[in-house]
This record gives sequence, structure tokens and C-alpha cells, in this order.
Amino acid sequence: MECISVFDMLKIGIGPSSSHTLGPWRAAERWIDELKVNNDFDKVEKIEVNLFGSLSLTGKGHATDYAVMLGLSGANPETVPTEDIGSIVSSIKETNTLLFNKEKSMPFNPSTDIIFNRKFLPFHANGMSFTSVIGSKKTTSKFYSIGGGFVVKEERKNSKKNFEIKCSFPYPIEKGEELLIFCKRLDMPISQVVYENEKSLRSEEDINNELKRIWNTMLECMYIGCHTEGNLPGGLNVRRRAYDMHLNLKGDTPYGNSLEWLYSIRDTEVKFRQILKWVSCFALSVNEVNASLGRVVTAPTNGSAGVIPSVLMYYLVIENHDGDFDDIKRFLLVAGEIGSIFKKGATISAAMGGCQAEIGVSSAMAAGALTELLGGTPEQVLVAAEIAMEHHLGLTCDPIGGLVQIPCIERNAMGAIKAINAAELALDTNPENVKVPLDKVVDTMWETAKDMHTKYKETSEGGLAVRVNMADC
Repeated sequence: MECISVFDMLKIGIGPSSSHTLGPWRAAERWIDELKVNNDFDKVEKIEVNLFGSLSLTGKGHATDYAVMLGLSGANPETVPTEDIGSIVSSIKETNTLLFNKEKSMPFNPSTDIIFNRKFLPFHANGMSFTSVIGSKKTTSKFYSIGGGFVVKEERKNSKKNFEIKCSFPYPIEKGEELLIFCKRLDMPISQVVYENEKSLRSEEDINNELKRIWNTMLECMYIGCHTEGNLPGGLNVRRRAYDMHLNLKGDTPYGNSLEWLYSIRDTEVKFRQILKWVSCFALSVNEVNASLGRVVTAPTNGSAGVIPSVLMYYLVIENHDGDFDDIKRFLLVAGEIGSIFKKGATISAAMGGCQAEIGVSSAMAAGALTELLGGTPEQVLVAAEIAMEHHLGLTCDPIGGLVQIPCIERNAMGAIKAINAAELALDTNPENVKVPLDKVVDTMWETAKDMHTKYKETSEGGLAVRVNMADC
């Protein structure tokens, strides 16, 4: 049984892409670990990196080359000051020298030593290799970034599953049906079952501290997005909209830090149109930060990072002004479990399944989590997740210019609104009358992913990506 922790699904990292940025970054770290285990690190004289398939086709727009350089430099995506990223990369480019893992100076010319290879490797669309040169000997190690920051080697037997993540949860879950069986047997809501599993891996204090760190990162991300003006980097000249939306929504309400910001919103009289705008503002703010190489939480990916925090904010500022950490904890636990069911049964990689694998999954995660907080039964939680995904099936990934901007940023706002709608529909649904269970929609999503043409899977070779000329933007 494959066990995936909530903290595997919700990771802190640098934007704009979990599969194209965080994954290659972590792969570089893992390669360094391999070199050290084999006692080769100190002997390495030269490095070469090959990026294949989708990592090549949209790698520039997704800052994959930046991620590789940062990973090789020993920077940690969870802690590196985002304001230092530009200077680290600029120094490598200007000097053609890399401080390998912060330990040894190494000649490295990014323009020749990072090779964008349009060839797709048969194992997965996001392949990469790291080659070390020691004297006359070259040694190559391959990795695959399979979505959400997960990185694997080719030894796995099934490209859509990650058999490197193994554990012994007391309540192992692969499908929604199994989750409901445990809820009924233990007389527990979904969040409590997930919590019991997490306690088999770490202490309650560690779980709570990590969930707080995740939520604080989300909150900070929304705050930064709502308070940063100007255009996004990358050449499309996309203007940040969260700043103007937030300014118009808050009016003359004064506040300072991010917590004051949260409570000031709670005190505002909010009507239906304002609710739509606030939720959209929260979602846009996160993904504008993501698009500018800011720090976000994969939920389950960077490209879909805005859905879960915006829906959770909706609950806290609209539905329940007395909401506290217990609510936040339950929301994140449920969301993480639903995401893991999609990862086990389908994919969370846009390069494998299109945007249904990112925005669709994040919308399902948020819908289910919101449903539990609103008093839904475990059965209704899964109904909400199913409704949200059902209406994202077939969604393609066709980013203009290979950038995680158009249509990616707006899709987070749409996914958040759909999640709220799905939760409301589920709460008014008798699960006994449901015709399509969650497990069926997971299977359908995977079949749809396999049938989808490659050009609609994060290659920028189809859809909007070829209909809109960057020169006209």
C-alpha cells in the first residue's frame, strides 16, 4: 500500500511550478546526496544537466534553469530569501562559476551546461539527467519530476504512482471507498482519520507546528500578493490584479500586518458580488506571487497553489468569523487526503494529465475540505470532491509563452469558486442518490489524461499557447 502524507501534498517551495521548478530543484539536491554517498562529490570536475520533454519545452518560462542552478548551489527552496534568488543566478551567469552545494567552486556555464532537449523520455514527460565528470569518466543519473514537487527514479514500475513513498499507516487508504469504510468503522470524520495516520509518522506537536507553518506561508503569500503592484516578469507584461482588487475591496479600512489584515476583512460587510471578488482576489494574489518566483505552498502543485488558501480564507472571513486553528487543521488534513487519492489513482502532473490534474485536483481538495467544515458527512465530503473534479475533466494545460500566467492565474480563481459551489451542492445532496462516486471520477480523469494529446500537456505547443503571439502582448 502506498502511503502519502498530507505534508507530501502540501509543500513549501518557490514558484512558478512544482514540477518544473521545485521538482528539478529537489532532484539536484538528491543527485548531490548520491554523489556524497558514493564518495564522488569532492572529485567532481564538471557538471552537465539535460532537461527533457516538457521540462525543455516550457522550462525557460517555468524557470527550470534557475531551479537547477539554485539546487546545485545548495539553496533550500523552503528557506532561501526570495530576494536573493536573482543575485545567486546572476552571479553564476556572470562568472560561469558555481559554488557547488555551498562547498566547492565549480566551472559552470548555464548556456552550455544546461541543455534543453526536446526529446521525451519514455518513462515520464518531465525527465532530467545530471552528469558528473571525474577525469575521463562520465556518470549520469536520471530523475523524473512527476508533479507537486515529487521526484522519482526510473526504477518504479508504474509512471503514475510513486512507490518510493512507503509507510505503514494504521488506516491505509488508496481509494475514497476505503476512506469511507474507516470513517464508518471508527466513527470519525475524515480529518480525524487522516490525523491518526499522520500521528504514526510524527508527534502531534510536530503535526500542528507544520500545519501552522503551511498556513502562515499561505497567509503571507496572499498578503504579499495583495500588496504588490506592477507587472509580472517573463515578457507577457501581465499586470498584477490582486493589488487593485484588494485596494478597491478594502476601501479605507486601515491595518498593518497580515493578521490585522485578516481580522479587518472579517469586520467588513460582504455581499455576494464582493464574496466572488474576495475569493478571486485571494486566489489571484497567491498565483501572482507564484509567477514571480515567490514562496508558495504546493496545493497540490504550484500552478494551482491559489485555490486552497482562497477557499480556506473564504471560510474564515465569510462563513465563520470564530474560525480558529482547529478549523484550519481539519481543512488542510482533508484537502491533503483527497489530493493523495488523486495522486495514487491518477496524476497531479499537468505534463501527464493537463490542467485537470492541477486546478481540477486542487478544486476537489478544497471542495471536500470546505464541506467538512460546513458540517458535511464524510460521504458528502467525497461528493463535493467528485463534483468539483467532474467539471474540470479534460481541462488542458496550454500556458502562453510557457509562463505560469495565462491562463493559469485566472484558473485558480475559477477553481476556487467551483470548489465553493461544489461544497454547497454536496451539502444539499443525499449521497445515496449519487450516480458517480469519487473513485469513478478519479479513474475517468486518468483515462482522460492518457487520451489527451501531448500538445495540451504543458508543452505550449497547442491551445492558447499557439493562438496568442507573445510579441503582441
